[in-house]
Amino acid sequence: MTTIGDTGNTGNTGTARSWWKEHSELGVSVLLALTGLLVLGDTLAEGGGGSASDPLGPRTVAFVLGAALLVLAALLTVDVLRGGRGEAEGGEDVDLDVPMDLRTVGMLAGVIVATAALIPLAGWPIAGTVLFAGATYALGSRAVLRDLGIAAGVSLLTWVLFDAVLGVDLPGGPLMGVFG
Repeated sequence: MTTIGDTGNTGNTGTARSWWKEHSELGVSVLLALTGLLVLGDTLAEGGGGSASDPLGPRTVAFVLGAALLVLAALLTVDVLRGGRGEAEGGEDVDLDVPMDLRTVGMLAGVIVATAALIPLAGWPIAGTVLFAGATYALGSRAVLRDLGIAAGVSLLTWVLFDAVLGVDLPGGPLMGVFG
């Protein structure tokens, strides 16, 4: 068997490719490690930490999170290199041989982009209605009026909840004068 470090005369590049395919979970390890390094780097770059009433400060959680991500990346790497593998999809309603539905994915991506563009212009209640109703349409619902009504209600409720109860100022757009 040829391994990655072999320099034998086989010249078989498929073996290295198959090794990476068998150990594809290492990509998740790299992603975890990069995220941990980003969190730690960003935390170290931020100034200040703690006060007289809170000597640990908010940076402590970020340090713990960054360190935990690095530890998880190391543990996953060791597990994969020892032969551990993730379980294949076992969902009974998922057919892994069917290709991805690019139309649905494209419609959902368009709805998300439209929502992001509408929030500063029309406010959250309208943009949220577009998001929720557009997502239901992209996922197959054709009860447009019902979906618009439910989407408007959910969007308005989340706006009021965030704005009035939680104190998070979401843009209200033209509805700001009506409900604000």
